[in-house]
Amino acid sequence: MKPAELKNIVEAALMVADDPLSVNNLSALFKTDPMPPDRDDIRQALNALQADYADRGVELKEVAGGFRFQARTEVAEWINRLFDEKPPRYSQALLETLAIIAYRQPITRAEIEDIRGVGVSAKIIRALMEREWIKAVGHREAPGRPELLATTRQFLDYFNLKKLAELPPLADLSDLVQAEPDLFEQADGDGDTVVALRSADGTGADGTAPDEEGDRPGMDAPEPPEQAGADGADSEGESPLAEGNVVPFSGQSNTR
Repeated sequence: MKPAELKNIVEAALMVADDPLSVNNLSALFKTDPMPPDRDDIRQALNALQADYADRGVELKEVAGGFRFQARTEVAEWINRLFDEKPPRYSQALLETLAIIAYRQPITRAEIEDIRGVGVSAKIIRALMEREWIKAVGHREAPGRPELLATTRQFLDYFNLKKLAELPPLADLSDLVQAEPDLFEQADGDGDTVVALRSADGTGADGTAPDEEGDRPGMDAPEPPEQAGADGADSEGESPLAEGNVVPFSGQSNTR
């Protein structure tokens, strides 16, 4: 197969796919061919596509789940105007819990409560699991054998990350909230402080905000772990952290 033909097939597959495609996923497209391309050929096609889109409004981005086309951060402000629905609103308690899990994983619910200084409702954990941002990965060898919680590959894909090491330092998060109002929007609704969270891939989330938990001390957590991609995803090469709001670009309709 000629390189140009392979590149066109890979480009078309990425355009219509609902989810990111890894090199393994792309290799599977050719498994019945008499002379299928090898993994190096597919990587070269991906590199060529990244170069083709280097100066375009759309980029080919590698995340934990593989590769996907998405709108660049610089144009996301205009792309988001295509969607009438407002981003879902989550309580500060839910976002604090998610951040603690991301930076301290694997971690038990009791350990999260020790860090936050208040209880973590089952509703928050359930909401994060239903969103497929966290999952139980084992049990702590302690009385009661509590579940150990960790983030998922879907969490990395949602926030436009390839691996956990790309999480921003905690000291930068407050600056990110101010610099990226489309990603984190403070809102005062009926006297409650909540955060409107828009994903890196531009999709929305279902469900109501968890219970408000009142005043509590700030979160105390360390620098992010140097940890590779989640769930055994194909993660070859490096990709920089893209802060901000990006929207996937695909041949299928994108609902929020």
